[in-house]
Amino acid sequence: MNKEAHRIVRVELGPQSYDIVIGHELGASLIDFVRGKRYSRQVLLVTDDNVGPLYGEQVAALLAEAGLHPVVYAIPAGESSKTLAVAEKIYTCIIEHRLDRKSPVFALGGGVVGDLAGFVASTYMRGVPFLQLPTSLLAQVDSSVGGKVAVDHALGKNLIGSFYQPDAVFIDLDFMKTLPKREIATGLGEIVKYGIIYDASFFAFLEQHPDDVLALAPEAAVHMIARSCEIKAAVVSQDEKEAGLRRILNFGHTMAHTIEQETGYVRYNHGEAVAIGMVGAADISRRLGLIDAATQERVVALIRRLGLPTKAEGCMVDAMYAGIFHDKKTVNGTVNWVLMDGIGRTVVKNDVPEDIVRAAMAGVLA
Repeated sequence: MNKEAHRIVRVELGPQSYDIVIGHELGASLIDFVRGKRYSRQVLLVTDDNVGPLYGEQVAALLAEAGLHPVVYAIPAGESSKTLAVAEKIYTCIIEHRLDRKSPVFALGGGVVGDLAGFVASTYMRGVPFLQLPTSLLAQVDSSVGGKVAVDHALGKNLIGSFYQPDAVFIDLDFMKTLPKREIATGLGEIVKYGIIYDASFFAFLEQHPDDVLALAPEAAVHMIARSCEIKAAVVSQDEKEAGLRRILNFGHTMAHTIEQETGYVRYNHGEAVAIGMVGAADISRRLGLIDAATQERVVALIRRLGLPTKAEGCMVDAMYAGIFHDKKTVNGTVNWVLMDGIGRTVVKNDVPEDIVRAAMAGVLA
């Protein structure tokens, strides 16, 4: 492997450890990796009807070159496919094609494809190998790292799932050439989060290079994707199953999930909802005296500069407030709010007064 052309981030989880390979033209690296494994020849490649026509044949050909027989299954693009009903259709496909316990599932697409394919891999025959080939910026820096796989329920997002680590993640930056601008922006929501919760200098990098970041200029893209993966890997390595530290990755998400639910998962994509949720979390942090107004404004200004929304439309405070109690991080009716204690520092509070939460929610409504 040409180490100059690739960056490798190691996720240290003992026997479950794996590499995230980041770079351009990773086909040869993927082939080498697959050939080094004792996989069964029949394999599943899950994609969607956006990504499949662009890259499905190309990736299937790579897997064939590695000696595998890929079955390609394309789901309708979008969050509405992340259900048990769609998972059952995939189970039927892989049973009909006689995949066995050593048949890997490859996820080629964004976060929905990765979450759904990973859920299927974690449950078919009690677990088969799983590899992530994320094509969206959001999936590259968020859902493909850390081993959380899930489907949605009518009453909440990601409520049915498990922790299941992939064998590897291959982030081929060539897939990003076809990313719509809105998809770039939604990935930037999670990238900003990593600076806020863990790395003040990374946050400053994003502030200082917004044009390069938005244009996915090669050096900026590699740096921000690799640094985001490093931060998430560092957190996950210390807390694989969300017993403590990993909760900081939920900064902005408590409010984001209720915004997504209130708008039917169609008005805002995940990174946009997280951006609004981070504005809300920064507001709560300021109201509690954890940060000053200038720090709050830095967060809002960067989110706005990167083309992300700071206000939500189509939501009501009462419904949003009720929604946070359906979040899977809420335990015994207590909401654990991940809040800012400065740029690069967080604190978790479970005693945020209702009036402050409601005021912050009102503040993010258009």
